[in-house]
Amino acid sequence: MNAPIKPGSKPERDALRHDMEAAGCTIADIAVEMRARFRIRPREAWRHAHGWTLQEAADRITQAANQRPRESVAADASLVGKWEKWPGPSSRRPSLSVLAATAAAFSCNIADLLDLDDRQALPEADLRVIDHQPQTPATAVRHVPAPPEPDPTGAELVSLAADESATWAQWAEASNVGDIALEQLMAEIRALAWDYLTSDPVTLFIRTRRLRDRVFALLEGHQYPRQSADLYVAAGFVCGMLAWMSSDLGRFRDAATQGRTAWLCAELAGHNDLRAWVLSTRSKVAFWDRRLNDALSYARRGASYPTAGTVSVLLACQEADAWSELGAHQEALTALTHAQNARDAMSGQDDIGGIFACQTARQENYAAAVQLRVGRPVDALRSADNALELLATQPVRAYGTEAQIRISQASAHLATGDAEGALEALAPVLSLPPDHRLAPVTRRLSGLAVGTGRLNDRGRAAVGLRGHRNVLRGFRPRGPGPLARRRHILI
Repeated sequence: MNAPIKPGSKPERDALRHDMEAAGCTIADIAVEMRARFRIRPREAWRHAHGWTLQEAADRITQAANQRPRESVAADASLVGKWEKWPGPSSRRPSLSVLAATAAAFSCNIADLLDLDDRQALPEADLRVIDHQPQTPATAVRHVPAPPEPDPTGAELVSLAADESATWAQWAEASNVGDIALEQLMAEIRALAWDYLTSDPVTLFIRTRRLRDRVFALLEGHQYPRQSADLYVAAGFVCGMLAWMSSDLGRFRDAATQGRTAWLCAELAGHNDLRAWVLSTRSKVAFWDRRLNDALSYARRGASYPTAGTVSVLLACQEADAWSELGAHQEALTALTHAQNARDAMSGQDDIGGIFACQTARQENYAAAVQLRVGRPVDALRSADNALELLATQPVRAYGTEAQIRISQASAHLATGDAEGALEALAPVLSLPPDHRLAPVTRRLSGLAVGTGRLNDRGRAAVGLRGHRNVLRGFRPRGPGPLARRRHILI
């Protein structure tokens, strides 16, 4: 069975051109249909309307320029391809001389070679010249097929095959991204991953979305397979960040969508570290969306990949988190042991860092939450105290992590009957600005509110905590109001 013809492929373009020629259509008619049907730029559409390769168009443009006084254009296949793509990535703006020679070669007016994007990107001086040029009736020319040439043989056939391979090699050699650009993209991803720990989540979401759009646009172009793989890695980390941020903003369904796209990028890149970090992110999203079995599955699946850095530590912590919520106390404690073993056996450093890193303070934060759920408040308090001490030594203090640690600390104090310690631990959390009230913080505060209702202590601290109970229940993350006003960012 023959494979279906790809839309916009050469066979389909040729078939369309032949059908329109047979129907008596002009070259201009064919070019317009090419643009509409295959969504291509006008200069490329005119070339295909004539049925020319890039090199054939280059030869005719050079020949047309040689016939025009005081104008010199030396075109080749690569240049024609870049002129066709302009003003897109890895393109080159055609000069007035180039446009004039191209119009002459294609038997059309310069204006026929331009669309709105071209006109908006051209200098005003060039547009004035183009708009004041007399229009010719050349666009009504009908295509007259040249008499068929005899098939090449012998040395001519060998030379033709070599020329065809050289033309393809010129296309294959071209790339819309270089190593420096890839390095810059990864540097921007690292900066965003670190900035998110201390900055307004909505502002960082907007910046991250813009970076994602840049990476996606590059992937839609042409690059070496190695560079495509690197771009998929960048896209995977960016979509992973958007998933993480979306869940922190309480948008779990949107976060799950971003997580699936990130996973696709990781698979296309074949990158184990990215696979593990994406599964860690999806575990986090599922945990706060109360899909605990999914959270457990993602964490254990992520741990199956050989990785460097701290992702194996975080995955074990997330497994412990899910087990503890499911009531499997022994499994949760075993997973905490696995987290420490993973840190002891860790090799290499985290490539991104920020939210894609599990510092020791973050590990202790998970330990404190798990120990509380399995009924070990003294151990939880010790872990929370350790976490805060470690956090104080770090150059970047993540406000979300610190808030969760203090909530665990307050819960541990409550569980041991120390209302005064709980109130003291809670004070910095209650003063968080609205921009920093992420969903994990508000969820844990709601749980703490339940604990304050069980206090029998009549002391000042206990009374103060009970007075805060309604505040804790009403503590809301950023949204839905601000998110509703900025719904355009959640795409």
